[in-house]
Amino acid sequence: MAGSMKFLAWRLASTAVALLFLTLLVFALMRVAPGGPFSDDLRAESPEVLKNLRAKYRLDDSLPTQYLRYLGDLLTGDLGMSMRYGGRTVVEIIADKLPVSLQIGAAALLLGLALGILLGALAALRHGSVLSDAVAVGTALGISLPALVVAPLLAYLFGYHLRWLPPAGWSTAAHAVLPVITLAIPLTARIACLTRAGMLDVLGQEFIRTARAKGLSTFTIVTRHALRPSLFPVVSFLAPAAAAVLTGSVVVEKIFQIPGLGPDFVTAALARDYTLVMGIALLYSVMLGAFNFLADVAYVMLDPRVRLTRREA
Repeated sequence: MAGSMKFLAWRLASTAVALLFLTLLVFALMRVAPGGPFSDDLRAESPEVLKNLRAKYRLDDSLPTQYLRYLGDLLTGDLGMSMRYGGRTVVEIIADKLPVSLQIGAAALLLGLALGILLGALAALRHGSVLSDAVAVGTALGISLPALVVAPLLAYLFGYHLRWLPPAGWSTAAHAVLPVITLAIPLTARIACLTRAGMLDVLGQEFIRTARAKGLSTFTIVTRHALRPSLFPVVSFLAPAAAAVLTGSVVVEKIFQIPGLGPDFVTAALARDYTLVMGIALLYSVMLGAFNFLADVAYVMLDPRVRLTRREA
């Protein structure tokens, strides 16, 4: 247990260092990119107005001073003012748009996790059957088809042709069905593929043959002995997948006209909104680091011996 706690503490410290490096990287990339937050602003045609705008957002200071000041504000939870959204703070924009992305992402994550584990386990138990082949073909299609293709097809088929669901917008629960399915399809495919591979590996091990020799039922063998170790690859995959899905997909939110955080990130990057880009990038990174840390906790809970493998690696 002490070794596990040390390992988790080391992972937490390394995540904090990675986040610090990320803020420096994003800060540098935004500053070296051509253009600026006021390059296409009609108010900035006058040199005096441009000077006042830069002074308002303290862009006249040296880059090291700007970065250190940003870190100082970050420690107090202040992400700064958006330079393109009428003086709104970055925290206000994220608080306004993030819940929408989280609702869609959480639903897609739960759906993909449930279906993926179920299909992967069934395909492994029926290895060589028609069901196993169908799952293999389905996972290949789900992984290879991008959301840019799936989303318009679903919107046209179920929204415009069959008229079963609203093709776009965000006002009722029905509006979330197509975006959730779009996000869940590749997630389900990857989880099913990983579960199937992990289950096939576990089912061939000696302790499973021993369980079968004792007369245990297939359901008992799978649920009590085979499922947990077969989910190691899924746990590893879920960390970045959960961060990506829960923070929303730019393509999905754009196609279905959902007021999430993804489109704002693209708009802010194109408009050189330094503070908003850094705020959203930091949010994505914090979520990724948090899910990676939770994945490590899950690894240790599933098998404490994992900490030795990680340390050696």
